[in-house]
Amino acid sequence: MKTNDKKNNLVTILLLAGAAVFILLPLYMTIMIAIKDPSDMNNVLVLHKIRLQNFVDAWKMTDFPRKFLNTVIITVINLVFTLLTNSFAAYAITRNRKKSRFFSIMYYYFVSAMFIPFHVIMLPLVIQAQTFHLDNILGITFLYVIFGLPMNTFIYCGAIRAIPEALDEAAKIDGANALQVFWHIIFPILKPTTATVAILSFMWTWNDFTMPLVLLSDRNQQTLQLAQYVFQGEFSTNYNLAFASYSMVLLPVLIIYLFCQKWIMNGVVAGAVK
Repeated sequence: MKTNDKKNNLVTILLLAGAAVFILLPLYMTIMIAIKDPSDMNNVLVLHKIRLQNFVDAWKMTDFPRKFLNTVIITVINLVFTLLTNSFAAYAITRNRKKSRFFSIMYYYFVSAMFIPFHVIMLPLVIQAQTFHLDNILGITFLYVIFGLPMNTFIYCGAIRAIPEALDEAAKIDGANALQVFWHIIFPILKPTTATVAILSFMWTWNDFTMPLVLLSDRNQQTLQLAQYVFQGEFSTNYNLAFASYSMVLLPVLIIYLFCQKWIMNGVVAGAVK
């Protein structure tokens, strides 16, 4: 038993060391390149002179305030409508799957959408978005809510199944309708799952590059991710300014994830249990 424990401890240490190298080393290199002088790029891992002017130049070149505001608007509106609509849709599906075949089919329909790659529907989406004038900030926000529905429904349904239906019945006996039961009884119980969906939706929307690339043609409506193209010239790339900009874009996601990672794991585990 002691030998097995030693082997397990050794394997655990090696895995943690490997994870630290693969996670922390790229982050360290990103910070080093971001604060380096362009003439000091011979050795990326060693810093001889700090140049914070890179962040100022990157701020101006990307029009950071405008692009940051666009990204925040898309992310916040998406979060609000995602949490309200997706949770209620999952509640309706979960509570009626046994009673109605329609809701059972809808559940499998939503879940099956998770297995369709975005690139398969990208061209038809662009054509339809232009037809219905969805190639703008509000349109892409609406599409984020729709495309997040399959995964969020799957997570919410798992959590709602764990809530006894007796709570619904007791509330209905007291005179509550379906909307009141959901909003006052079910939704507060779903706080861990809601936090998980909110964090995952935030990280996906904030980091997404493909959908804004194919839908947002107006430069004034572009997100921070699209603004990173400005550092790439025809024959060269300004890596110092690029990595300074990457660091500024990464910072909000990193801060939120560090403070909210326990809710991510708790919500995923809660949603995985019937």
